[in-house]
Amino acid sequence: MNLRAGMIGLCAAALFASLTVASAEVGVKGAEVALEARSVPALERTAGVDAGSPAAAKRPRAETSPKLAEHAVSAVLMDAATGTVLMEKNSHEKLPPASITKIMTMLLTVEALERGQVQLSDRVRTSERAASMGGSQIFLEPGEEMTLDDMMKGIAVASANDASVAVAEYLAGSEAEFVSLMNRRAEELGMRDTHFVNCNGLPAEGHYTSAYDIAIMSRELLKHPQVLRWTSLYEDYLRKNTDRPFWLVNTNKLVRFYPGVDGLKTGFTESARYCLSATAKKGDFRVIAVVMGEPTSKQRNAEVTQMLDWAFGQYQFVKLYGPGDPVGQVRLDKGDPEKAPVTVRQSVGVLLRRGESKEGIRARAEVSPGTAPKKKGALVGKVVVYRDDRPVSEAPLYLAKDVRRAGWWAMFGRTCRHWLGASDR
Repeated sequence: MNLRAGMIGLCAAALFASLTVASAEVGVKGAEVALEARSVPALERTAGVDAGSPAAAKRPRAETSPKLAEHAVSAVLMDAATGTVLMEKNSHEKLPPASITKIMTMLLTVEALERGQVQLSDRVRTSERAASMGGSQIFLEPGEEMTLDDMMKGIAVASANDASVAVAEYLAGSEAEFVSLMNRRAEELGMRDTHFVNCNGLPAEGHYTSAYDIAIMSRELLKHPQVLRWTSLYEDYLRKNTDRPFWLVNTNKLVRFYPGVDGLKTGFTESARYCLSATAKKGDFRVIAVVMGEPTSKQRNAEVTQMLDWAFGQYQFVKLYGPGDPVGQVRLDKGDPEKAPVTVRQSVGVLLRRGESKEGIRARAEVSPGTAPKKKGALVGKVVVYRDDRPVSEAPLYLAKDVRRAGWWAMFGRTCRHWLGASDR
């Protein structure tokens, strides 16, 4: 009895300490649900229902009939949140993309930033080779240094070929090695119509992609919202307050003239003609419009405008979660705290035709078993959106905070809770 009483006393002390720590670190708002890493279904969120409307509406399908992008060689219109293709024209035809190539260059850069491999304040030195690039440029001189932030501004706004090579060399040591990373990332994204030869889109044999693949990499880039800080600028300066100021004017004129457009990238060469990957957002609905091989820049802008107008007039996006929204909590074995919040980095929901019923839309989280420690941003599962019990879209789930490995005392307290029947499992 004395031994049992002693153990109970020790467990009580450990239990009190562990509960005190948990109460300080774990908390959810409203209807958020703790996600058990051992189970699959853990959370459901249902969209609002239109009273009296039928539940049998179909998922939107890609259109081929609208008279859109008539002068483009190829085109595609895509919902950014779900990846649903709304309209397409020769969307898998392999064509030279010109400077739209730089979408992949920007993607690899922002991914390196998020990994902590580089910082925006880093000074990027311009090589002789980078300075020698022709075409659109910010006239970097050999040996000139500029922050990575300003280099990205030059790439996104002015479509700078010289800055693209300078950044590629800074990230990978050489443009050739950087291009290898570009092709590897394209393969990971399922871009089957794509092969890159350089990082800036200057004409080169064997350098090609398709409208569909451009939409895929544009969608991936948009998962990093910081890029919009550069692509949404219409004009700015580099080398301000120096004897060599350079005025930047965005090559994507829709940034100024179409409400809601905040990116992404234009392209032009004699072989590619006029190309554009544009993105616009109205309310919760973001779309990506890609055209390739347009005869003039005026025609390119006019046809993308028509595509965007049509998308916003025909469809709506029902958002369940937005970037950074808490989705619930996940339990990690040996974690401190035991449960940690999880979130998404992109809008999660379902695409509907305007006027369609919102009935039967719900979301469920599926999390994978894991053991602490884990860093903030670690992939822990996915949230799946269902319509009438049929999956229609999904998005990765990430840890919203660091989870360290629990110490001996905390683990002992949990063991005692189980032993005393106080576990919340």
